[in-house]
Amino acid sequence: MEETVLLNMKGVDICRKENVVLHEASLTLHNGEFVYVIGKVGTGKSSLLKSLYCEIPIKTGEAQLLDYNLCRMKKKDIPYLRRKLGIIFQDFQLLTDRSIYRNLEFVLKATGWKKKTDIQERIEKVLSQVGMQDKGYKMPHELSGGEQQRIVIARALLNDPPLILADEPTGNLDPETSGQLVKLLHDICEKGRTVIMTTHNYTLVHNFPARIVKCENGYLSDVGE
Repeated sequence: MEETVLLNMKGVDICRKENVVLHEASLTLHNGEFVYVIGKVGTGKSSLLKSLYCEIPIKTGEAQLLDYNLCRMKKKDIPYLRRKLGIIFQDFQLLTDRSIYRNLEFVLKATGWKKKTDIQERIEKVLSQVGMQDKGYKMPHELSGGEQQRIVIARALLNDPPLILADEPTGNLDPETSGQLVKLLHDICEKGRTVIMTTHNYTLVHNFPARIVKCENGYLSDVGE
């Protein structure tokens, strides 16, 4: 696979409200990489990811993600950038009033999919990728936490994004389920996607080694593997 730079961030200050949580952060991501962002609670891990999907604006430094300049994002372009990102939240954020199938259908329709057969095929494919092909008819509350997080991973894959942002995806799960989900994310990465995952679970990082970036004392440092 030819190496492509997906993210090039240099000298960026990342703020939460008025406070700078990461000073002069620099980070480069290539296609097919798996990167853990580690650090204690409150050190800026989630804020880093939020800056990538434009929840937090970047005001200093340089940041190019895919074909977008994050320092000069227009509001109207943000939805188009987000379609190229698969975002996995710790707290699932599934719509509780509809089935898993309807949750996924909602996302596809909201991002411009029209044809019923295409929508059905895509949903079946992503559910199968995460081992949940028999669960489309279920309501979110009928699934365990681990199953719900698999659905969230399926949702992140719907528009075939080159980059997956996983924010503490195992934060609410038991160790065995956490391990299964991180393995699933590694498998997805091996098929050519880039995955960046925040965690403070060092056991997972040890069991499923990959590149590590650390948030500590207001700075971001690359600590290799």
